[in-house]
Amino acid sequence: MSRGFVKEEDQEETPLVPPRADLPNGITNYITPNGMEELLAEKQALITEKSSIEAATEQEKRIASNYITSKLHLLEDRIATAKVVELDKQPKDEIRFGATVTLKIGNSTKLQNYQIVGVDESDISKGKISFISPIGKILIGLKVGERAVLKLAKENRTFEISNINY
Repeated sequence: MSRGFVKEEDQEETPLVPPRADLPNGITNYITPNGMEELLAEKQALITEKSSIEAATEQEKRIASNYITSKLHLLEDRIATAKVVELDKQPKDEIRFGATVTLKIGNSTKLQNYQIVGVDESDISKGKISFISPIGKILIGLKVGERAVLKLAKENRTFEISNINY
């Protein structure tokens, strides 16, 4: 049937679902065991949310359901491509995926801890940085006592590795 014969109020709005964290083509979707648990918990929360949708009209309920279904599809795609990295199998003396690194940044005397994680786990407010971020990339492969330099627009920032834990 032609769209010209459909009442305007019968047309449903297509929900706009924000994309997940960017994972460039060709990059393996590494994730920590904790990160996988978080993704699976997120999936369960979305399933629960979908089953308990309350809306004033059937149309509102369908729109909400479609939105959650779209989020679930994106999440399930990410889970399906995830490769869990067992942290106990990483070299203890070198920064690799999953490492928690203690850093001295620039001239600061304060030490800061960051964990190198997957794109879905990264959250700078929790001290988790993605392995594909500029900082993550320059730290991987380094050992205690070594330094990395991140070239910024107006300055270079130095990161000195003080400790590595898994």
